[in-house]
Amino acid sequence: QVQLVESGGGLVQAGGSLRLSCAASGSIFSISFVGWYRQAPGDKRELVAAILNDGSTNYADSVKGRFTISRDNAKNTVYLQMNSLKPEDIGVYYCNARQFGHWYWGQGTQVTVSS
Repeated sequence: QVQLVESGGGLVQAGGSLRLSCAASGSIFSISFVGWYRQAPGDKRELVAAILNDGSTNYADSVKGRFTISRDNAKNTVYLQMNSLKPEDIGVYYCNARQFGHWYWGQGTQVTVSS
């Protein structure tokens, strides 16, 4: 089993920055994918950013140029640096890891942006 714990969410003014962290524990070998999903109020959960085992990254069009996903393998942690935040970035951000076809989720962390 893989356990994921997100942190770093909070309230920030438009134009500000936050850094989210996803710390993994348990049987974390052979994880092939780690992604950040966002679920805005009343909307579906959607992929915001992802990093693959080879280090390649992908971003939703809405966050390109503003968000950066990275990892620290020594700390078993994936980060999402969020800059130039907008009200449209509001939502609960969930960390997702995939291992042998299984999807694991964290509990989510709330991001609120005031205009």
